[in-house]
Amino acid sequence: MNAIYERYSRQKDIVPVDRLAACKATVIGVGAIGRQVALQLTAMGIPWLQLVDFDTVETSNLASQGYLEEDLGRLKVEATSTLCRKINPGMEMHATPERFRRSSCAGNVIFCAVDSIQTRQLIWSATGDAVLFYCDARMSAEVLRVLTACDSASRYHYPKTLFSEDQAYAGPCTAKTTIYCANIAAGLMVCQFARFLRGLPVDADLQFNLLASELSVAVACR
Repeated sequence: MNAIYERYSRQKDIVPVDRLAACKATVIGVGAIGRQVALQLTAMGIPWLQLVDFDTVETSNLASQGYLEEDLGRLKVEATSTLCRKINPGMEMHATPERFRRSSCAGNVIFCAVDSIQTRQLIWSATGDAVLFYCDARMSAEVLRVLTACDSASRYHYPKTLFSEDQAYAGPCTAKTTIYCANIAAGLMVCQFARFLRGLPVDADLQFNLLASELSVAVACR
């Protein structure tokens, strides 16, 4: 049996190979959520992946973001791209160790996993109208929110979720990130992407409180 066919045989009816092959994914922010998104996209078979982040791996990132001790001091994009290449050596990988700028190059699929609402506004204004699929995740402790924009209604809804920086919730630094919440958020982002590839409706705005086991989905209307 062909090695490539065998590699993706368990997902071939869920992730359309032809549509995936046309996607170039850019993950902006390679922290707790973005790192997991990159690993999942790699395993899924994304042919082209760009990682954008200026930060380096610190000790506090080991438990909360899943980095290895041997990654300490390395750029996050380098540490993550190294692991991605081990998972799928055949993919085209681009590590961009810098802040995202309005002039930055990006693929036709965007996964936004940054900490700042101001940066989200910049990324959306620079890429939102130009990409096929846009997904943004937000997380605080055990509460996550995943926002997706890929059609007229969801593209209209997403900018309404962007607010001023002073309105952002600031939790204590010791209760901001959990690796399991980040993994779930990443999985939901990639799930929305898979639904998009299959031509299925996506959830424009979903929120999941893990502690309370409450999932809510808002319908985007225009």
